[in-house]
Amino acid sequence: MRVAALTFLLSLTGLTQAAQMPVTILPGGVTVYKHVQSIRERKFSDLVEQKTDFSCGAAALATVLRQAYWLDVDEEHIIKGMLVKADQNLVRTQGFSMLDMKRYIESIGMRARGYRIPPEKLEAVTIPVVVLIEIRGYKHFVVLQRAQKDWVYVGDPVLGHKRYSHEDFVKGWNGIVFAIIGPGYDKGNALLDPPEPLTARNKLNGFNPVNDAELMDFGFIQSDFF
Repeated sequence: MRVAALTFLLSLTGLTQAAQMPVTILPGGVTVYKHVQSIRERKFSDLVEQKTDFSCGAAALATVLRQAYWLDVDEEHIIKGMLVKADQNLVRTQGFSMLDMKRYIESIGMRARGYRIPPEKLEAVTIPVVVLIEIRGYKHFVVLQRAQKDWVYVGDPVLGHKRYSHEDFVKGWNGIVFAIIGPGYDKGNALLDPPEPLTARNKLNGFNPVNDAELMDFGFIQSDFF
């Protein structure tokens, strides 16, 4: 029995991507197939992982556009779009700016709004937004998915899904949220329900679709909902 259990655990450690794992159900020896997700896949589920040093902004935008608006875009597509009007020399040394991101969003017929909000109002952000945080001296764009009283959940293009204490997040955040606005917004998109930490015992509550009135607080208009 111990040998069988050890063999099963070793097979799990070798998984690098989702797979169908055969599991024998006793009694009777009936075999069923269980969908197994690797830790890495879980870490980046619903997120676009950045591929270059200065493309965190492009990856963050792609994450929001793909998940919240179901647009078929990727990091490379957005990089090319932002480079049309960006200062390429500046991009090579500092990466893309929120202005570059705004210009790109407007070029595809959507709207972008930057809001400066106090830390105590983070819980009022009810749509996924892009934010700039500083980690160990490195400025980095991530997707703010949800904020609660004690925790802030972000989708990081490099680190995957992360949960920061409210205090730690505020220390590195510049106080601005970058909202993407337009028709076709999925009010129940996956970014609003980030995966719970692997060590969590209970599923988080409160990740519910936002209503139209709350969306209008972030710049949506009535025509966006039709």
